[in-house]
Amino acid sequence: QVQLQESGPGLVKPSQTLSLTCTVSGDSITTDVSYWTWIRQPSGKTLEWMGAIGYSGSTYYNPSLKSRTAISRDTSKNQFTLQLSSLTPEVTAVYYCARSPGLPWESDYWGQGTQVPVSS
Repeated sequence: QVQLQESGPGLVKPSQTLSLTCTVSGDSITTDVSYWTWIRQPSGKTLEWMGAIGYSGSTYYNPSLKSRTAISRDTSKNQFTLQLSSLTPEVTAVYYCARSPGLPWESDYWGQGTQVPVSS
């Protein structure tokens, strides 16, 4: 069974860079035609697709976040990482990692999510 688990800081200060890691078990992040995705849900808002890293290492970003987002991976640990800069208090959100087989924005397995408050 595919499982994903997000990990990261419990709190981030405004203007800092958020770094989250997703650890995958039950599948490899290098599996052909697989994409590994980050999604967030700001408080009181709908889900927002942030970006993905593909099985070959190619990256895909939401245009509205592209200038502040970086997704990378560590294949030896079967992990992928999100970095999001210039955080503001208004964007406290729950961050999810997910597997997306076939297309970067169609996810089938999700992590449980991790809430990251942005506060000074």
